[in-house]
Order: sequence, then C-alpha cells, then structure tokens
Amino acid sequence: MEAKVRLYVDQPLGAGQAVAVGPEQATYLFAVMRLPVGAAVLLFNGRDGEWLARVVDAGKRRGALLCEAQTKALQLPPDLWLLFSPVRKERTHFIVEKAVELGVARLVPVTTRFTQSERWRQDKHLAHAIEAAEQCGATFVPEVGEVQPLERVVADWPADRALLWADEALAGRSGVGAIPVGGPAAILVGPEGGFSDEEKARLRGLPFVRPISLGPRILRAETAAVAALVLWQAAAGDWR
Repeated sequence: MEAKVRLYVDQPLGAGQAVAVGPEQATYLFAVMRLPVGAAVLLFNGRDGEWLARVVDAGKRRGALLCEAQTKALQLPPDLWLLFSPVRKERTHFIVEKAVELGVARLVPVTTRFTQSERWRQDKHLAHAIEAAEQCGATFVPEVGEVQPLERVVADWPADRALLWADEALAGRSGVGAIPVGGPAAILVGPEGGFSDEEKARLRGLPFVRPISLGPRILRAETAAVAALVLWQAAAGDWR
C-alpha cells in the first residue's frame, strides 16, 4: 500500500520501533485523512532518516504506528544560514517555507532599524518549517532561532562563516557581487525599506561580510530571500 501521508514525529525511529500518536496527529491521520489500521505512513524526525510505518491503532484521540523499513537516510542540507527581518505575517511564513524547501541549516530572524514587524513566535514558525519539510520530502528540519537585533548577531559572529549580504547598492552593476564558493556561509537579506545608513556602514566594515548582487532590480524582502538562496545553491550548494 502506497503511503499517502508524510509526518514529522519527535520520537526515535527504527526497525520495529513503535511510535505513539497524540490527539492532534490522531485527528489528522484518522479523522481528516481517514487512515485505517494497516495504512502506510512515512515518518521522519530530523535525525533517523525517513521510515515506512503502518497504523496499528487508530483511535479518536490517540493511536500507534509501527516502523517497518527505512526509505531514506538522513540528508542534511548545506551548512547555510538565512538571516532575515520578519515582515508581514504571510510573507514571513513564505520565507520560512521556501527556505526549508530550498535547503538551509538554520533560520535566524533579526531586527533592524527599519524592521516593520517584530512579531515572531518561534513555536509557530518552527511548525511552519516542519510542515514545509513534510511536504517537500526533507528528512531534516532547520533550527529556527529566536528573533535578535542584527547588531547582537554580528557581534557574536563565528569567524569561519562568511556572511553574504544582499546589498541593494549592487543592483544593476555587472561584474560585482558574485556568490563566493566554499566554506560555511550565511545569507543576510534586509527588511522592507532596506538597511539604514548606519547599518550599511557597519556591515561594510566587518571582515567576514561579503556584499552580493541579486540582479538588476531591487527585490521585495521575501523575493530577495528566495533569490539569494537559489543563487547560492546553484553556485555552492547541493544543487550542483
């Protein structure tokens, strides 16, 4: 029987391993998807790869699955972080979702001078990241951090990780701002309204910051995040 559902569980997975299903997932599996006993489900937990499991108990409020065989080994994304400023509700959701689909190891929300939305619920956006991983076939869920001021983040920056700043000043300038290849990296995209003059001067003065171009036009914050990830993946990531 082909699995119709792919589900994240925060439990160990392995041959013969039983997996308990709580009320929320039981409602989804047995009331919404109407899976009967014996139905196949694909499970992953971000650590043990993906496993084929069977429903062995399908109750209204709880149930149980039994792992049979591994269908995918754990596939880690490239060592890439995405730093971005929260924007409006659905657009922030879009950034989180697309970052997981495109492949990042860590999501780092930051506040800047022109950040227009400081609302950030880590639990909610982790749930969005998990949902995106379920849908796109990923076996890993990126770390989702708490929102922090950009100044604090760069003050504690690891020296061996390049910070690729999507600099609007490079829009339309050919031959500059190419994506560097090699080593741990992070991408920084600005908020709606861009960075302040003080923030730009600060970024240009940091030795680990490398300005990059996202093409001939200035992009919206959520578009910039996707464009930067695509460019990096094509040049240095696991798309090659």
